[in-house]
Amino acid sequence: MGRPSVREEIVQAAVGQFHRHGFNGSSVDDITRSAGVPKGSFYNHFKGKEQLALEVLDRYAAAQPTALLLQKDLPPLKRLKKYFTVLGEGFIAAGCHQGCMLGNFSSELADHSAAIRKDLGARFAGWVEALAGVIREGQRSGEISTNQKPELLAGFLLSAWEGTLLRARAGNDPAILKDFLTVAFNQLLT
Repeated sequence: MGRPSVREEIVQAAVGQFHRHGFNGSSVDDITRSAGVPKGSFYNHFKGKEQLALEVLDRYAAAQPTALLLQKDLPPLKRLKKYFTVLGEGFIAAGCHQGCMLGNFSSELADHSAAIRKDLGARFAGWVEALAGVIREGQRSGEISTNQKPELLAGFLLSAWEGTLLRARAGNDPAILKDFLTVAFNQLLT
């Protein structure tokens, strides 16, 4: 297999830089140095860091285990728990340092970039929709409580997840993820 294109090298380097140092903590110099390409190459492929951030969000979203939510051989509640467990395992494997790129960019960029805010809003809405679809299935089968609308439960679940990651990062404590799973799957949804 050949070497990735310069654009691809820049995007891959940016994913790592943005995870480690945040958007504002990563300069174009840092990204191109990490990619092993000349700084001028950056501007041949991107108008600026904001455009690169949108591409990074595409990559990040594509790498998520969303296929687990569609795994029809598992009951809906087990599917949801497996999905969040896998997300948590990735977070723990990264040493409780990286968090969710959507959450990271939301806290760092949403107030300062209309394009990023719009993109993040659409991604969060899509994430809620995907979770709500599984919750709806679970409600139809009687496995998940019908006390609340699927979209409300999904939105709350996602907000709780993002908050869990923030707390676990701040405390460098992966046990906080276990608390999320316990409350979400033993009380909130059942």
